[in-house]
Amino acid sequence: MPRSRKYTLRDSELNTRLDGLLSRASDLYGGAGSLVIVREIMVSAIRLLRDGAARGDLLLASRALKELRHAFRVFRPYAHVRKVAVFGSARTGPDSPEWSQAFEFSRRVVDAGWMVITGAGGGIMEAAQRGAGRASSFGVNIELPFEQLANETIAGDEKLINFRYFFTRKVTFVKEAHAFVLLPGGFGTLDEGFEALTLMQTGKSEILPVVFLDAPAGSYWRGWHRFIRSQLERPGWISENDFALFKVVDDVSEAIREIENFYSNYHSSRYVRRRLVMRLRVAPDAALLAELNEEFAEMLVGGPMVLSTPLDEEAGEAPELHRLVLELDRKQVGRLRMLIDRLNELVPEQASSPGEAAPHEIVASPYTRDELRLQEAEEE
Repeated sequence: MPRSRKYTLRDSELNTRLDGLLSRASDLYGGAGSLVIVREIMVSAIRLLRDGAARGDLLLASRALKELRHAFRVFRPYAHVRKVAVFGSARTGPDSPEWSQAFEFSRRVVDAGWMVITGAGGGIMEAAQRGAGRASSFGVNIELPFEQLANETIAGDEKLINFRYFFTRKVTFVKEAHAFVLLPGGFGTLDEGFEALTLMQTGKSEILPVVFLDAPAGSYWRGWHRFIRSQLERPGWISENDFALFKVVDDVSEAIREIENFYSNYHSSRYVRRRLVMRLRVAPDAALLAELNEEFAEMLVGGPMVLSTPLDEEAGEAPELHRLVLELDRKQVGRLRMLIDRLNELVPEQASSPGEAAPHEIVASPYTRDELRLQEAEEE
């Protein structure tokens, strides 16, 4: 996003020294195209000092940045592999049907070419880790005074990350996962599920498959679904279309089919200013595109969907894929998920390797006018 003015410091000598430091860092490590962003990080850090930020606030900012930097470094070698985050209770025993479901799901999804991310604890997390195996597992652990030592499958592995803060851990889950599967659990499991849905509903993350996986003939998520229907949808606090953002199942095969089919044609998406660019393996023909524009007209603003070659702003991302470009009514994210399902009908259902993953953004939506005004005020 172009800046209205350079994000800088008031002291000219500090600016000169900062630019020299960044130039030297670029000579050593490369990344010249990212220097503007690194500069903003450093300017923000110096401004915290100028603001007289409390020591505790500085520690929080420093530790959070260190945790995120470490997580980025751990996941980077595996960026090309799709990953599913598996959530569920740390207190579930190995003799429970939920434990068996988590184990079997993870075993089979790894066989299909995916990797698995869990919170690295016991119960459902340990079951998923065992099913996936150490080589195909990531552990995203949180330091707690009880109940959250890393399970033996992932303990000591280079793909185990220990977080002090829940919020940096959540950012990592959302940034790295290409699908979410939730088994029965407590407050933490519900929190992760609602956060994933909230971020998608509000356009703050890409749409991903979210599957609530019960034990065979189980009632945990079906009871939750009834609550959502009666206490959220009926009063009008969510819409009927929001139910398209997730699926409740009690069968491992159905859960795997849901997340694999999601990527059968749809590959990824990103915003270029106000336009949503969807990357597809197979493009709709003219007749189907006209049909889709009519079927999904209520979610389109600024005109119909159009096919396009890659946009210049995409910087060469997946150039071999087709583009479907549209301006989305941000209150119609559920309908966008339905559009993805329709586009996936262009290819047969697959149960094969998901192919190479695409990087996706935590915040997919562009700046609003209020955000731009706030940013300009902060830069003064």
